[in-house]
Amino acid sequence: MLAVSACAILLTGCAGKGEIDATGGISAVRSVCPAVAIPAATGDITLFNPATSRDQSAIDVAALMTNVRSTCADATDQVVTSVTFDIRARRNRTEGARDVTLPYFITVVRGGTAVVAKRIGRVALHFDAGQALASASATASATVARSAATLPDEVREKLTRKRKPGDQDAAVDPLSTPEVRQAVLRASFEALVGFQLTDDQLKYNATR
Repeated sequence: MLAVSACAILLTGCAGKGEIDATGGISAVRSVCPAVAIPAATGDITLFNPATSRDQSAIDVAALMTNVRSTCADATDQVVTSVTFDIRARRNRTEGARDVTLPYFITVVRGGTAVVAKRIGRVALHFDAGQALASASATASATVARSAATLPDEVREKLTRKRKPGDQDAAVDPLSTPEVRQAVLRASFEALVGFQLTDDQLKYNATR
């Protein structure tokens, strides 16, 4: 899964912006909306013919996921993120029309590592006779409980409390405190989309 830095955790959401505070330091905007991304090695898929071959000459269809976009509805107790993306594919042999169906997933990850939900979808691609290229669009959605993505009041106070020069903890990053860091992780979610790959396909993507 994607690695998440302390800064990314603090700014996780549909929008985040660091601004210089008038009293010194940096203020951050945090949203309950999950960050949206494609996990490493899952943004493309390659089909071979014969299926057991991994030779360049055996590549049948290659497709990639691109133009990932998201909208987030966070006005209720359930935060719903809708994700739209495009699939662009190329085939090697162009004689005749052909339809290809590719599987994809959307998964909700909590704290950078814990998968809490996953759904599988399929996108259909149509190649016209004589054409090597095809494209399609697909959508997926993820739901997160607002209560789970909201920081406890005591943690928010530690993160947002203004510190003056000379204060005992003025130079201490609140995220360096284990309980604060863990609370931020528990309230941080990602909605990840990618192709649903077999073990062999994932290995091919990771090692080619």
